[in-house]
Amino acid sequence: MTPKILIRTIWIIGLVFASMNTLASDDKTININQDWQYLQENHANVSQALNSKNWQSIQLPHTWNRTDTVDAQPGYRRDASWYKKRLELSNAKRQFLYFESANTQADVYVNGKLVGTNIGGYIGFTFEITDYVNRDKIANIMVRVSNAYNPDIIPSQKSDFFIFGGLTRDVWLIESDDVYLDNLIVTTPKVSQDIAEAVIELDFDSTKSYPQSTLVAEIFDQTDKVVSKTHANIAINQGAQSLTLALNKIANPALWSVDSPDLYRVKVTISDKDRVLASKQVTTGFRWFEHKEGKGFFLNGERVLLRGTHRHEEHAGLGAALSNIQHRKDLEQIKNIGANFVRLGHYPQDPEVYKAANELGLIVWDELPWCRGGKGGETWEANTESLLTRQIQQNRNHPSIAFWSIGNEMYWEEDFPGGGAEDVVTPYVQKLNDLIKDIDPSRFTTLRKYYPGADIVDIFSPSIWAGWYGGAYGQYEEALQSSREKYPALIHMEYGGSSHVGRHEETPIDELGIRDAQVSVSEAMNQAIVKSVAKDSNWNENYMVNLFDWHLSVSERFPGFIGNAQWAFKDFGTPLRPENPIPYINQKGLVDRAGNPKDSYYVFASYWQKTPMCYIESKTWTVRYGPKAGRNVKVYCNTEQAELYLNGETLGKKDRIHGQYPAHGLVWKVPFSEGNNQLYVKGFNDGSMVIEDSLELEYKVGTHDTPKKVALSSERVSENLYLVTASIIDSDGRLVTDYEDRGYFSSLDSNAKLIENQGTPNGSSSIELANGIARILVQKTSNAQAVVEFKTQNFKGQYVRID
Repeated sequence: MTPKILIRTIWIIGLVFASMNTLASDDKTININQDWQYLQENHANVSQALNSKNWQSIQLPHTWNRTDTVDAQPGYRRDASWYKKRLELSNAKRQFLYFESANTQADVYVNGKLVGTNIGGYIGFTFEITDYVNRDKIANIMVRVSNAYNPDIIPSQKSDFFIFGGLTRDVWLIESDDVYLDNLIVTTPKVSQDIAEAVIELDFDSTKSYPQSTLVAEIFDQTDKVVSKTHANIAINQGAQSLTLALNKIANPALWSVDSPDLYRVKVTISDKDRVLASKQVTTGFRWFEHKEGKGFFLNGERVLLRGTHRHEEHAGLGAALSNIQHRKDLEQIKNIGANFVRLGHYPQDPEVYKAANELGLIVWDELPWCRGGKGGETWEANTESLLTRQIQQNRNHPSIAFWSIGNEMYWEEDFPGGGAEDVVTPYVQKLNDLIKDIDPSRFTTLRKYYPGADIVDIFSPSIWAGWYGGAYGQYEEALQSSREKYPALIHMEYGGSSHVGRHEETPIDELGIRDAQVSVSEAMNQAIVKSVAKDSNWNENYMVNLFDWHLSVSERFPGFIGNAQWAFKDFGTPLRPENPIPYINQKGLVDRAGNPKDSYYVFASYWQKTPMCYIESKTWTVRYGPKAGRNVKVYCNTEQAELYLNGETLGKKDRIHGQYPAHGLVWKVPFSEGNNQLYVKGFNDGSMVIEDSLELEYKVGTHDTPKKVALSSERVSENLYLVTASIIDSDGRLVTDYEDRGYFSSLDSNAKLIENQGTPNGSSSIELANGIARILVQKTSNAQAVVEFKTQNFKGQYVRID
């Protein structure tokens, strides 16, 4: 059978290649992250930058906003900087530079000449540098990168996250023959349990004509066995071309799913007689998605309840310059909790993120960074449409992606007069939806919280923040039901709230919420005029544990529900929240900004995680006050039964009832003894113990007195690293657990430095106390004694000496 093949000639102006959807290529591909120089000065041209004496040695990925986003100084650096690197090249006929991203505008120079400019962050771009390399095969690369304020580039300055500047992802050198394969897209027009069809769309560019060439396309399964092989004769013309080719079908394909994420490798080789001109390979998978109204989301014909969360691309001490190891660690942590769905908010993320989602079995919501700001003019439109087009072309091969999101809260906080008006935004939402469908009709289009666009996209999410920005968490089921009546293709993106690690209450706000608070569960744009838990509570961990427990008990049993995604998996930085307990940190994470689990993490694990787990609430609640009869203790387990012990004596074994609020019914009244107590739990499946957990805490009958003083202590964590703890105590030395003022750490000499500006519970020099305690890590820098100070507005300073 002769394969169907369609060849088109493309005229390209300039030498810019839009994207590179894989690095798996027989072209020589070299990572060039090492041995760069960085200049934190905004010079207008190459010569001025080269004349500077302030170049520093760095490695990529890199951002100049690693820590200044979360320091005590308002604002963060929004400006331009320079990078440079010297490359010695081989005798390959063509050379290219591939940048996985540059935030948010980049000018690339080679040997002093401008090669090209890329506008827009978060997406990769490729420049050919062949004609800029000198005879000695030397390429002196210089890149000017800017994240300066520019309303014509999304996302908006008013977005609730930082716009990190720099070369925040990997950079690669690609060396090829005359023919360069730029983009290899694999589409799957028909997939079933019995058969899979694949079609390739290939963009390539050649410096010579090869009129009698051969193309071979092979599909390899998980064992590297060839399961499909297609030959085609093609004519390669000088310049840019594109072809579409239907490949031979695959019988009984192994389908990609959340539990069995089977992947295939597609390799394309172009030859002239016995000479290989170019070769490229990508990873793909065979699966199909469906939404059935009133029945839910289906993957490969089987209903899948989307159990999800969100991810921002940042980490404590790194900003957005994460290694591939850290990217994958984040996705593994999400998968390990039992999630099967992740929204990449609010922008396309590192290629390693999609690779990990493919391999781990995580369904992805991929979002255009149209976040707030409204719609701009012609330049804004051109930049936005270019970014969307490149995003889809770059990411189309990933089987994990089910949703292309047009944006989030686009009409809020307009950057252009009238840019948030419905008659302005709605037609543009329609235009972007049509653009997506033209490029990739196989996936769902989505958006969040732009109600006039609900009927335009395939799947829609309203704003439901039951028990946080409005209403009470006891309203969640009613809110879902009323929303689905309005929006039959309902998915719920963003729920939860903030928690300050270590802050606890015996009687947190219940499912009825705050009296006289805003009744609506939707987030109001102007928070100054509403009363809500977000504004009028202390962000204790106990409340968030209960809120999530309630939400999950509802969503797990809500009939025909597509699913939801908690906001957000990890704490992240934001310029809009300077007065949070940890300044400039959105504290809605299930883990802190360094990835350490909070109590809420274990609630989700008890619902979703497949491996046995038990967690006694809470490891950060080790001093409790109460009556002589004791207090209730909740244990979150996913085992069939659990048995709790106090000081070696059993308090009884209980059956776990999935979804029973609270804690699946695993709640004990614990008769604590005055002083130190040891709690221990065993989890059982089929009558055998499979997991255990323990907690040591101090229990005091009655309550503490008023704050009297600060007690400071230091504990050695590792060589030259110490944990300094500040405790507010009463006149009897008892911890004052309701003390919540802001405290400040400082080093009083050069013998130690604070590990600060991390945006974490023990990496922030300005932080609200949690149950009367604040902590910070301190690094000794000499053998001499160091002095660290702690103070609050009312306690004028206490010192600890570290020998």
